[in-house]
Amino acid sequence: MSERRGKTTAGPRHRRRRTALTVGIPLALTAAVTTTYGTGLGVFGEGAQQTASAATGATTAAAAPAWAADTADGFASVNSLGQNGTYGGRGGQTVTVKTLADLEKYATAEEPYVIVVAAAITMNPVGKEIKVKSDKTIVGQGTSGQIVGGGFFLGTGVHNVIIRNLTIRDSYQGVWNDKDHDFDAVQMDGAHHVWIDHNDLRHMADGLIDVRKDSTNVTVSWNKFSDNNKTFGIGWTENLVTDITIHHNWFRETEQRNPSTDNAAHAHLYNNYLQDDPGTTIKSSYGNYSRGSTKMVLENSYFQGMNNPVTKDATAAVVQRGNTFSGTSGRNESGGTAFDPKSFYGYTLDRTADVPALLTAGTGPRTTIGTATTPSTKAAAATLTVAKDGSGQFTTVQAAVDAVPANNPSRVVISVKPGTYRETVKVPANKPHVTIQGAGASRKDTVVVFNNAAGTAKPGGGTYGTSGSATVAVEADDFQARNLTINNDFDEARNQSLSGHQAVALRTAADQVLLDGIIVDGDQDTLLLDTAAKDRLGRVYVTNSYVSGNVDFVFGRATAVIDQSVITLKKRWDGTSAGYITAPSTTADRKGILINRSVVNGDVSAGSFFLGRNWHAGGDATLRPQTTVRNSTLSAAVKSTPWSDMGGFSWKNDRFAEYRNTGPGSGAASGDRPQLTDSQATGQEVADWLGTWNPTA
Repeated sequence: MSERRGKTTAGPRHRRRRTALTVGIPLALTAAVTTTYGTGLGVFGEGAQQTASAATGATTAAAAPAWAADTADGFASVNSLGQNGTYGGRGGQTVTVKTLADLEKYATAEEPYVIVVAAAITMNPVGKEIKVKSDKTIVGQGTSGQIVGGGFFLGTGVHNVIIRNLTIRDSYQGVWNDKDHDFDAVQMDGAHHVWIDHNDLRHMADGLIDVRKDSTNVTVSWNKFSDNNKTFGIGWTENLVTDITIHHNWFRETEQRNPSTDNAAHAHLYNNYLQDDPGTTIKSSYGNYSRGSTKMVLENSYFQGMNNPVTKDATAAVVQRGNTFSGTSGRNESGGTAFDPKSFYGYTLDRTADVPALLTAGTGPRTTIGTATTPSTKAAAATLTVAKDGSGQFTTVQAAVDAVPANNPSRVVISVKPGTYRETVKVPANKPHVTIQGAGASRKDTVVVFNNAAGTAKPGGGTYGTSGSATVAVEADDFQARNLTINNDFDEARNQSLSGHQAVALRTAADQVLLDGIIVDGDQDTLLLDTAAKDRLGRVYVTNSYVSGNVDFVFGRATAVIDQSVITLKKRWDGTSAGYITAPSTTADRKGILINRSVVNGDVSAGSFFLGRNWHAGGDATLRPQTTVRNSTLSAAVKSTPWSDMGGFSWKNDRFAEYRNTGPGSGAASGDRPQLTDSQATGQEVADWLGTWNPTA
């Protein structure tokens, strides 16, 4: 269940930014807020009209380059404490510095500055930490910006500071567990709204980053941490104030505090890579540590060879989701309740399996930001066109799918011109990020249709079976279908002698599948929402769409949401009215089918359709099928006892419920019609089904 309660304070600290899934017209979804280096940033300093200053040796720019307009993501983006996000010295003068004197002059000034560090600057004395004032951006020019033998200090009340694209290194004094030299790369005591991004931090006498004494609204992203003992400490306070986001950071050859988080109100860690290779001299003692009363959410991070990768105090909380542990040992703990990060800001998770490659390539300073963007930056989608009349690149949809490169790293849109395409289409697992989109004014203009059934003979022998009968089969993650119709027009009346009338229009066996503004039409087994394997997650979000059929026509083991859509009930081949909408085969540790804010209707007899029945595929008694229908309008076609047994298993032993439905087919709670309580319903919302995935265009 998502944690939706705010922490106890004297008053509200944040104006929370909630990310909601909303639908208006086809293709309209609310996008998650993400901030990365964009392709329009250019080389640092490029295009600035610089003039030399004889007095200081620094250069000043008449206009700030485009990258100076970047703003933070995560908790540094949240409006609080009188500060609206974190944008550093934007709006102030841009200066380029190569000496310690110039760096200190501008970093400690009262007015805002964008300070471009264009050389290796050695601190004197060693361990010196420049006392940065508010409203500053300090950023390295390419890889030449280095701070050697010291770092930066942000004191009480200092706010709106950005530190990016720097190497900060080598204040180490020869004592591994040094208790005499507090020589950090970045230290904050009571600061707020700070963004530390794309830096190489290493080999310091104490911490690489210390976030101390009620510092808050901090985001630490895309940094490389290495060759250090006490790497990243958070806390040194009894107060529950600190809000911090730590994402896409690479920790390698670091012993402890990776990070250690003490008494943080909200600590959100995601897509980090913690690596302890065998044979190296520095061994990890622990990875992520939740201490005191910290509430930590830890998502899609990759732990390789770490000792005690995740630890927590008895008083602290760690909620883990989607992490990978390879060759780790020792404590790996979770427990307690934390919070929902998306109640504060939007974000998008990278796949955990991709994290090592993404971070080894993309963390630390970038040489030229305009030509070497971070790996998470989304490239513009490539578009392939399909037209029956030959006016496109391809005449069939499958030919366009075949042309998508294997393991394509970014989105490919297959734009299909209006027409009826009688073919089967398969998107294989090695072709993710594909969108099939109708190019017509209506979802009815572009139709992909075929008529295989489970009992249809295959060329070469055998029959297709239920899953093989699909007109469109999707086995690739991050698939989208938009503004088209997918149909299976198998004619049951004319094929009564055929054994196996299941005829799938669309089958999905993948994760993060978005079906927006489409029609899925068939009779028996129209929409098969499956997973790639029983132990694999498969999330599907159907919105602003129409699904029609008569028997088990929304079925499978996926974690699926049908939201703000129309479910149309159809008569059987002989004109009778009888059927079942859902047939989930959910595993016990997953959520099943959620029908939310939708309409159930159709030209069928009153009281003739069940909302669903429990499919224990293959007679598997360990399954716990689930359907929840909530906040929807039910026609009189729905039975007053809307759930049914299947295959000798009682639906009452599985998970079937309603909540606040309306219409003539709705009904009061009874033993045959379970209704969620208000409290139970808070754990059965769209966000609980989709987790960290926020479906976007």
